[in-house]
Amino acid sequence: MNGAGETGAAEHEDDEELRWLDEQEKAAWTGMISLVLLLPGKLESPLRQEHGLTLFEYLVLSHLSEAPQRKLRMGELAFLASGSLSRLSNVTKRCEQRGWVVRTPDPADGRYTLAELTDAGFDIVRLAAPTHLRSVRRIVLDSLNSADQKALTRIAQKLRIVPDDFG
Repeated sequence: MNGAGETGAAEHEDDEELRWLDEQEKAAWTGMISLVLLLPGKLESPLRQEHGLTLFEYLVLSHLSEAPQRKLRMGELAFLASGSLSRLSNVTKRCEQRGWVVRTPDPADGRYTLAELTDAGFDIVRLAAPTHLRSVRRIVLDSLNSADQKALTRIAQKLRIVPDDFG
């Protein structure tokens, strides 16, 4: 990577001195960004082909299926499915139109909206789960030994970014 010109440096005077990636850091970053950008498409393809679901739709429905009473606040669901509230709102609207989800005000606090998985939505998750599981195993887990899996878990925990208002 080449350094920024004087203008870039002047704009970031308060930042610590810019440190370019060494070979190990570059390899780690390249591996990480490849996972982030390429893995979702590989996991989504079988879901689309067999069930007409995007990976994000599957994650939304799956998280709802595992929640108490199959209900979650939209903000919590957005975090769990790794999406923005606006993206979740669009996907939830499509799922409502398909009869898989209903949205209602949270009776505990009307400022929040709950998403609830319907029986039809649960049926879709139950049908799609084996497809997703086979992909997760084939693409990710079967290539990793126990130590690799533990390292991946530890890294994910260190890098997880939790919104301030989560919880």
